[in-house]
Amino acid sequence: MAQQQNGGPMVEGKVVVVTGAGGGIGRDIALALAAEGARVVVNDIGTSTSGEGQDAGPAQQVVEEIRAAGGQAVASTDSVAESLAAGRIVQCALDTFGRIDGVVNNAGILRDRFFHKMSLDEWDAVLKVHLYGSYYMSRAAASHFKEQESGAFVHMTSTSGLIGNFGQANYSAAKLALVALSKSIALDMQKFHVRSNCIAPFAWSRMIGSIPTDTPEQQARVAKIQQMTPAKIAPLAVYLLSDAAREVNAQVFAVRNNEIFLMSQPRPLRSVHQGGGWTPQDIAQHAMPALRSSFVPMERSGDVFSWDPV
Repeated sequence: MAQQQNGGPMVEGKVVVVTGAGGGIGRDIALALAAEGARVVVNDIGTSTSGEGQDAGPAQQVVEEIRAAGGQAVASTDSVAESLAAGRIVQCALDTFGRIDGVVNNAGILRDRFFHKMSLDEWDAVLKVHLYGSYYMSRAAASHFKEQESGAFVHMTSTSGLIGNFGQANYSAAKLALVALSKSIALDMQKFHVRSNCIAPFAWSRMIGSIPTDTPEQQARVAKIQQMTPAKIAPLAVYLLSDAAREVNAQVFAVRNNEIFLMSQPRPLRSVHQGGGWTPQDIAQHAMPALRSSFVPMERSGDVFSWDPV
């Protein structure tokens, strides 16, 4: 659990909902929040990483861990992928603790498939949990945040969306859309002192536990990824939900072991201008050759974050 530093607990008295908190990153965030004084709604429907099966155990187990350490928590097993169920998750915070101060949109599933083989169900299922789920949760909390003129959202995005990856069109689309959703929430609700930020986590979890380990090289890569424990993500999430982060809004961070990154957001790179406008032929002959040196390379996350975690 997170250690107390620099005086009192960072989120003393706050009530925070953490979705997908039965294991992995969500669990560590829930534990860290509780250690820093928050009362936590531990939400997890207890399915596999692909969304199958259901088990109330994981959420309750994390609640017991928090209580054993002297913290306050309650389990929720509703699904974020349905609006009414998401509403019940927020209501659980209100019924149990009397208020809501923060939401961590962490719940997720994977249905990896190369795009030309992806089924409609594989697309829908992932969008429903990651994007719709984050919208449903945020929308359910937003009315309460507006009324009390305070509140904070932390959404889990991914470099698969920010940069790119193979076989994850559904996941990547949802995760990049989540960045735009977060920015919109931040812009629309800043006048009510509501903040919305994203974290792209690098961490060993069930989500990436399916990486093959058939060769020594693959085994070495997985060993390095395993150093990046979910506990490394939790401190930034706790900070972003605290009053100490009151000036931090609409940002995208990444956490990779002991590194914290501020990620860029799309801005113009360069332009070309032609007084009389452009024909397709002019574009081919002049515009594209002028712009080509600034083209964004066809990289995936591993190409950009190419060094070993430290």
